[in-house]
Amino acid sequence: MPTLEPHQARDIAESFGVDAARYDRARPRYPRELLDAIIAASPGRDVLDVGIGTGILTRQLRAAGCAVTGVEPDARMAEFARRDGTPVEVSTFETWDPAGRTFDAVVAGQTWHWVDPVAGAAKAAEVLRPGGQLALFWNAAQPPAELNSEFIEVYRRIIPDSPVLRAAALPATAPYATMCDTASDGIYRAARFAEPRRHTYEWDRAYTRDEWLEMSATTGMATRLAPDVLTQLLDGLGAAIDAAGGALICRYTTVALTTTRRD
Repeated sequence: MPTLEPHQARDIAESFGVDAARYDRARPRYPRELLDAIIAASPGRDVLDVGIGTGILTRQLRAAGCAVTGVEPDARMAEFARRDGTPVEVSTFETWDPAGRTFDAVVAGQTWHWVDPVAGAAKAAEVLRPGGQLALFWNAAQPPAELNSEFIEVYRRIIPDSPVLRAAALPATAPYATMCDTASDGIYRAARFAEPRRHTYEWDRAYTRDEWLEMSATTGMATRLAPDVLTQLLDGLGAAIDAAGGALICRYTTVALTTTRRD
């Protein structure tokens, strides 16, 4: 069976709403420095959030003075994001009808790999005003090395075919560098953008044991596990954290790709 590209794996892409409240609590936010740079480079503050999810990124943008519209394929996530009054339309981005609307920025936090890179770039060019920003970014997590080795052994024991194991020997940012390459190719093929630029932002977040387990349960791999297998996984990760003192500090690298729509 051929391997699906991420945007073709709709069962994973639309699985995160299984527990939207947990997702909203657990997922990390985005560096203010990155968001300030996107806003400063945009011609205005009308923003389209692609794959808005529960509205994590949108709330940060609204706090910075932006007006945000969301597009989200998972109706459960969209319903959660609307709780603070944000308009959210349920659709994949590629098939979404903008109805003539245009925006100063199109952003995607942790979601663009679920979008067809060519069709997505073409749609972004369609809805961006001249000079508008397309900004795509992902958070790459790197737990402390010794604890991460224990985590890998837990995955190896509970889920021996986990993609976590295939990525274990690579730097934490490697999968996201590949996503940036794919996104860049789509942007070039759309032929309506300036040269894409890459940026990285490093920062730390402290986690309690329970906070890390909540976050671990929201990954695309975990959201589709049978309940008993997920329980075994979380119990194993929790035991590893307990043995390391009951908490951890995770280093995050936010990997970003930005470009400007040409006239």
